[in-house]
Amino acid sequence: MEKIKLEILGLSPSQSQSGSFALVLGEEYGNRRLPIIIGMFEAQAIAIEIEKIVPNRPMTHDLFKQFAKNFGFTVREIVISDLREGIFFARIVCSDGVQETVVDARPSDAIAIGIRFGVSIFTYETILSEAGITASADDEDEEQEELVRTSNKSPRAFSEQLKDMTVDELQKMLDEALGNEEYERAAKIRDEISKRN
Repeated sequence: MEKIKLEILGLSPSQSQSGSFALVLGEEYGNRRLPIIIGMFEAQAIAIEIEKIVPNRPMTHDLFKQFAKNFGFTVREIVISDLREGIFFARIVCSDGVQETVVDARPSDAIAIGIRFGVSIFTYETILSEAGITASADDEDEEQEELVRTSNKSPRAFSEQLKDMTVDELQKMLDEALGNEEYERAAKIRDEISKRN
């Protein structure tokens, strides 16, 4: 079966399930979207890696990467492999350089691990046909606007506050945010510090 490459388009709070997030994957050379509902902790794990935030303590997916590295394994690719009764299944394709091994996983965990290894995410036509949503150009614009609206409920107010602070104050806030594992807040503070350097 031919695989279709996907890319992460966005991550936003789910409007259908409280406490969950919608991870939106897009077909690399097409206009179909594959939304997957994931838990808050997996969403956080994906977001902090995308934002390149280093937590004070390693998260589970970072531990997996270190474990694999220490035992000579690497991840080759992530495959959203199946859809049964509305539930997605994934595989992590690993290798020790000689033998390839496939590990079953939830898509959220597989993707959180995959982005730490910098590997591609794939799925099959059957899954995109069944669960994919086709986006028109207008839908894509609305989708981007909605992602901005839902993921940044009050960022302008917070961003404006950050602009009035000194670099030392920002650094102290960043340390506190990381200490409290508030990674989205930390990303915004880090971005403001980066703008000044």
